[in-house]
Amino acid sequence: MSSATTLRFPKDFFWGAATAAHQIEGNNVSSDWWRREQSSNSGLKERSADACDSYNRYEQDIRLLAESGLQYYRFSIEWARIEPEPEHFSTAQILHYRDMIETCRHYGVEPMVTLNHMTLPYWFAEQGGWKSADAVSLFNRYVRQIAPILYDVTYVCTINEPNMVAMTRGGKEGTNMTAGALPVPDLEIGQTLVEAHKGVCRILHEIYPSMLIGWTVATQAFHAMPGCEQETEEYAWPRENFYLDAAKGDDWIGVQGYLRTFIGKDGPQPIPDGAERTLCGWEYFPPAIGIGVRNAWDRAGHIPVIVTENGLATSDDSRRIDYTFGALQGLKAAMDDGIDVRGYIHWSLLDNYEWGSYTPTFGLVSINPDTFERHAKPSLHWLGEIAKSGIVEEPVR
Repeated sequence: MSSATTLRFPKDFFWGAATAAHQIEGNNVSSDWWRREQSSNSGLKERSADACDSYNRYEQDIRLLAESGLQYYRFSIEWARIEPEPEHFSTAQILHYRDMIETCRHYGVEPMVTLNHMTLPYWFAEQGGWKSADAVSLFNRYVRQIAPILYDVTYVCTINEPNMVAMTRGGKEGTNMTAGALPVPDLEIGQTLVEAHKGVCRILHEIYPSMLIGWTVATQAFHAMPGCEQETEEYAWPRENFYLDAAKGDDWIGVQGYLRTFIGKDGPQPIPDGAERTLCGWEYFPPAIGIGVRNAWDRAGHIPVIVTENGLATSDDSRRIDYTFGALQGLKAAMDDGIDVRGYIHWSLLDNYEWGSYTPTFGLVSINPDTFERHAKPSLHWLGEIAKSGIVEEPVR
């Protein structure tokens, strides 16, 4: 009988959980996604509606995270709340997000703030979103408005998963996050996103020289079918590697991974027969994040790496723990090979709105949809205990 595996992470390695504003806040009525949800031909199973009511209950969420032992909370600021109409900036909404930062501080949690997580103000989407001629200047204008509340935030993410944004035409048509269903990426949008990102880096570094700024890229852990190495490289470049290459010189790069994709002569291949699937329909494949981290390290010029999202859509919380252990094995192996990984942020803190449906449950905390009561799952306690000690014991079954 083989002995159980124990992983030991450095003492300064940090642990946390992530959310995104539209997926948890509820009633983001000025966003492009909200407008899409109200359409009779939205193609979505469900509307976000009240979501987790985290706009009002964020203190409960932060307290749960802190009490578990997790140290970082990655959350996003909703541009559509800050600027619901062009050049109308809401002081009240800006102060709301400042309150979130201060609540993190009150509970001893480090805030990691994302400036844009998928959704856009409806007015911006209507004029072309990331395809509009003044997209970069408009995004930079928004960031200048919120910059004063970020004075004590160390880690800032400019744009979440720009590679996915470029595959969904910049926001107006909405985001289909189903694996294998994304369209060909638009590198015109991709280049605009790079310019917006670099612009924000310059703006914030001028104000806060010590702030650590980066962006997050979704990995699909591409696997080449036999003899298809060239096809895989060509497929991966506009979908992942372009954005990793653009991160060279940044303070850090975020990697977000859940699955792998096999590439053959004619592109993505079906999930192998008999493979375990998640509630998103993706293959259960814990090593994805370690593969993505290695690729990001090589492509982005050996800048520090942070796992900014990783998790499992499942109704079986013990399977979530199994998956996370497997992911951490791959991550620790990459670190043992010399890759500078600073932290691990789990997706998601809460069971939330997954871009059209509440069915895929990624959360460490469940939500009662009728009362919004929060219930910590065993996985939250498990990951929190790891955060306290840095030691990961193989789950016993």
